[in-house]
Order: sequence, then C-alpha cells, then structure tokens
Amino acid sequence: MAVRRVVPNIRSEAAEESREFYGLLGFEEVMNLGWIMTLASPADPSAQVSVLSHDKTAPVVPDMSVEVDDVDAAYAAVRDSGAEIVHPLQDEEWGVRRFFVRDPSGRVVNVLGHR
Repeated sequence: MAVRRVVPNIRSEAAEESREFYGLLGFEEVMNLGWIMTLASPADPSAQVSVLSHDKTAPVVPDMSVEVDDVDAAYAAVRDSGAEIVHPLQDEEWGVRRFFVRDPSGRVVNVLGHR
C-alpha cells in the first residue's frame, strides 16, 4: 500500500475567507461541494488543504485525509490493529471509498481512495 497524498482538514464556517487567505499563499480552489472545499497549489497539485463546515455522511470532521492506493488493504490493517473505526468503510457519492480511524493522539484520520 502506498500513500498518494496527505491533506490537512480545517473545520470552519468561513469558507470564503479561507479561500481568500490561502489564496494569498498561492492556493486555488480545485473542488467545492458546498460543505467541503479543497484548495491546491497550481505548481504542485498534491499540496492541498481542505476547509469543511461539516462532513456529509460522517459524524465528525476529520483532522486530516490520507489518500492511499488500496483503501481496502488500509482498512483491513487498521481494523486488525484494534484501532477505533470512527466511520465505516463505504463508497461515497462523490467518487471516493473511505473510512475514518482515530489515531493514538485522538485525531480522526479520513483514509480514502478514489474509485
């Protein structure tokens, strides 16, 4: 299993202000679903930050997202380790397969793969 990218997630009700602020640092909007907006560097599209007001299908806003090349293998490894699964593995309507897990520090990690 390989990590493709890691994205910090910021819970905020100030999406427009966040877009403007991170724009000052060179980020541009690459996705906006209304409840989540992702900003990326045009020079390096894997350099991203997401701003969320809430999560559409999960009970919490994750602290970070980790995209992997095999989300099912990641899920099996995490589940078998005994880590707390916060949101079950499922396919989402916006084209990802994902689950949330709590890390040893208590942070919630969204582990995903694109379908």
